[in-house]
Amino acid sequence: MPTLSRRHAVGALCVGAFLPAAPAIAQSLPTRDIAFGPHPRQRLDIYIPGDGGRQRRPVVFFIYGGSWSSGSRGTYFFVGNALAARGYVTVIADYRLVPDVRFPGFIADGALALAQVRASIGRYGGNPDRIFLLGHSAGAYNAMMLALDPRHLARAGVSRRSIAGAAGLSGPYDFLPLDAAATQAAFAGVGNLAETQPINFARRGAPPIFLGTGTADTTVRPRNTDSLAARLSAARVPVTVRKYEGVGHAGTVLALAPFFRGTPVLDDLAGFFGA
Repeated sequence: MPTLSRRHAVGALCVGAFLPAAPAIAQSLPTRDIAFGPHPRQRLDIYIPGDGGRQRRPVVFFIYGGSWSSGSRGTYFFVGNALAARGYVTVIADYRLVPDVRFPGFIADGALALAQVRASIGRYGGNPDRIFLLGHSAGAYNAMMLALDPRHLARAGVSRRSIAGAAGLSGPYDFLPLDAAATQAAFAGVGNLAETQPINFARRGAPPIFLGTGTADTTVRPRNTDSLAARLSAARVPVTVRKYEGVGHAGTVLALAPFFRGTPVLDDLAGFFGA
């Protein structure tokens, strides 16, 4: 995995390098390749708890990372299985990537996917009025922008009240100046860079927030979590912070895979979603 040493750096993450090539485990009943837009990358998968279970379950909408320039929803089957096993209808969506789009295109795709989820998740047993956002790395950035800046959801016609909470793992939330190649590529040409920073949208009225990071993360420094948590607390937004000792950048999301368990990320997320 590439590692950047700069203070605000956002490095590329290739989670697939850590995972065996394996089909989805039979903990869930996945429904795949649902279109939410015309572009080939505007597709999503839904993981339904394997018991077929009760209706109107909480929904978790997961956004993967990859410096906004790489990633595929199929790589994260383990996230869908882990959360479905805990009783959550789980959605994993692809989105358009740099250089085909730049900010805010990748966030707009998340909002567009959420509009599709909001309209149709009831037929898969999910509750459209109780959607949690969850992201890792650059995906955590996307999740926080969707949760904190109401303009993105509004443009897609999604009510902010649909978002019951948002969780970010190892996310960049306060990374100006743009001193890494990944951020320069993703945010090039933005007139007001302050509007790209989640920390600047930490205002009263935001949904509850969970922030998790590894103390050994040298790709997205834990100071991003500390800065956003402090700003949210000052705005009286409920915020939960978890720091995982000795865990690196990939470790916070890999902790959701059954063969990497040991760090209590899944338990902490389930506790937050169930609170």
